Amino acid sequence: MIENLRDERTERILGAAMHVHRILGAHFQELTCQRALVQEFQDLGLEFGREVKIPIYYRGRKLHTRRVDFVVQDVIVEIKAKVALEPRDFEQTLSYLKASGFEVALLLNLGAKRLEVKRIANSQNTRTIQSA
Repeated sequence: MIENLRDERTERILGAAMHVHRILGAHFQELTCQRALVQEFQDLGLEFGREVKIPIYYRGRKLHTRRVDFVVQDVIVEIKAKVALEPRDFEQTLSYLKASGFEVALLLNLGAKRLEVKRIANSQNTRTIQSA
């Protein structure tokens, strides 16, 4: 099991997302949620990049890049603003995680009535998935 699924980094990111969800509610578009998260990450002093291009590797060779919503202290953070997460949202985030070499990702849905959270980890051949 990968220990960093529930470490200080992920807990601070989730705290920021909970704060945004509590204040904005579930009825805003993804762009509004992204902008609010930027303010929260800044206020918390977290190192982050927004709409970061991450490298995608195949058999050890870089193919191209894909854009993810955030990279916060080496954690990929993908956000959605929809009624409910769909399997393809999870699969997309997992694919980015596996092909990029990052170990941990958070998939957050700020559009649901309750904040939806999927913690995803990938370490070589080990996959761990947790819902919070």
